[in-house]
Amino acid sequence: MKFEKKSLKFLEKYLNTSSPTGYEHRGQEVWMDYIRPYVDKIEIDHYGTCYGIINPDAEFKVVIEAHADEISWYVNYITDDGLIYVIRNGGSDQTIAPSKVVHIHGEKGIVKGVFGWPAIHTRSNQNEPTPKIENIFIDCGATSKKEVEELGIFVGSMITYPDEFFEMNDRYFVCRALDNRIGGFMIAEVARLLKENKKTIPFGLYITNSVQEEVGLYGADMIADTIKPNIAIVTDVTHDTTTPMIEKKKEGDQKCGNGPVIFFAPSIHHTIRELIIDTAKAKKISFQRAAASRATGTDTDAFAHSNGGVPSALISLPLRYMHTTVEMVSKEDVGNTIKLIYETVLKVKPEMKLKYH
Repeated sequence: MKFEKKSLKFLEKYLNTSSPTGYEHRGQEVWMDYIRPYVDKIEIDHYGTCYGIINPDAEFKVVIEAHADEISWYVNYITDDGLIYVIRNGGSDQTIAPSKVVHIHGEKGIVKGVFGWPAIHTRSNQNEPTPKIENIFIDCGATSKKEVEELGIFVGSMITYPDEFFEMNDRYFVCRALDNRIGGFMIAEVARLLKENKKTIPFGLYITNSVQEEVGLYGADMIADTIKPNIAIVTDVTHDTTTPMIEKKKEGDQKCGNGPVIFFAPSIHHTIRELIIDTAKAKKISFQRAAASRATGTDTDAFAHSNGGVPSALISLPLRYMHTTVEMVSKEDVGNTIKLIYETVLKVKPEMKLKYH
């Protein structure tokens, strides 16, 4: 699938816009502006989950969903000499923090800082220290707590990484927060394709970009109760397990470039999963399979367990280096995932039997 210039421009802007858990509004504004021409109606709930609706008056409702939030840090403690200690907002990885530049979102705007770390010369006669929440710290150039607060930085200020989007070797998209704003991009592209290809669908389609997935699937939990869908197809990322130091016997065998990953798990409804697999086969879309023993750990679980049980399925995108600032996905996989969701949506019928078997 070849990406249109306007689509890539949107992707770059969307990824480069900070959207940390609990503060997703700036990224959501970019997302809503893009999908507006392709839907009949846009709604946003009290906590910031956005959804565009095609055929809003239809009784039968289908959700295609991604999550909008990215991992980040909170200012937790400011020392008397102006250093900042942090706590996680989502699954932020302390081992990658040393020497990273950060944006501290203060009351007066963004302040740059750095995660400091003792020089290698000073560590030669001691056991090599390991980055931990207790010992990583941010230096914003201040020499006192008062100076930090004069910059507009207080306990509770949000901290994000500024690393921006780029393409690598014409094969990968690379950026922080591909988990899972790449999903928001893909479902937005499904809406665009439906509109530009003048496709009509006999149900209401809810293109949903949920908040707060990284801290407990909370946005999906809330919006599932609001929309009350008949079917939910969720997209998220999963691990490319071909990279070093990942155990395939534990994490499965998935690889960037081999296609979207269709999951098997207790929360996955057989009928919806088989519809996706049949669609992939019919349209000759390469795909991979993966299993989750209990929960998928994605918004799929929130939708599946809502409203007395919503038939739900998960299409995941293989990703390298999850929860780092250099997350990577295959451009070909992104195109194939968009195509798979699009073609599956066109096969959904309100009269289809959803009995679990």
